[in-house]
Amino acid sequence: MRLRFGYFTPDDHYEARVETLVTPGCRWLDVGGGRDVFPSNPSLARQLADRCGHVTGVDPSPNIHENPYVHEAVEAFIEDYASAEPFDLLTLRMVAEHIAKPTDAMAAMARLVKPGGKVVIYTVNKFAPLSLVAWATPFWLHHPIKKFFWRTEEKDTFPVTYKMNTRNDLARLAAAAGFREESFAHLDDCRAFAQFKGLNFCEMVGWKMLHTLRVPYPENCLLGVYERL
Repeated sequence: MRLRFGYFTPDDHYEARVETLVTPGCRWLDVGGGRDVFPSNPSLARQLADRCGHVTGVDPSPNIHENPYVHEAVEAFIEDYASAEPFDLLTLRMVAEHIAKPTDAMAAMARLVKPGGKVVIYTVNKFAPLSLVAWATPFWLHHPIKKFFWRTEEKDTFPVTYKMNTRNDLARLAAAAGFREESFAHLDDCRAFAQFKGLNFCEMVGWKMLHTLRVPYPENCLLGVYERL
């Protein structure tokens, strides 16, 4: 159905961008990925894990030890992690919205990424409707809602802070840590009703109408790539 509408999900865009940056033999640090690298694309996750020289997963959740794609699993916050060798690539997939101390986190990324290396941040937009609902909803309700709509597990639900969830916030934090913005995109997100075919069809029709009229789709994600100077 998505292909008929000419639509690609934010996950599709993120995975395609990371695929271009994982070069043979590179060192890749995936932050906050928990049990997965690409939950919606395990075959590409395996392909890229085999392509790079070394992939490390760092996450404060014990879920990281269930990740079959990383060569090294570290249960820690990014601020507390140290590596003997710097990384060529650092990725954060749906992690930035949970970071409580963004300045410290960006400083850690600058310490871990070599000059010329890239940081890819894929996260929700602070002002998207679902983000605003999550911000206004008690945390104990987050998992029941996510489970109903997206069939997620409770151990994959974490509190949100939204301190790195606008383009301006990301650019400011990146510049202060010694990065430059290489590229940035708002990615239309039509997955709110992905588990309900009829509702998802209506969602896609609404997206197509707004796209044709060149009106921004309100529900969207952020994808920024930052180069270490």
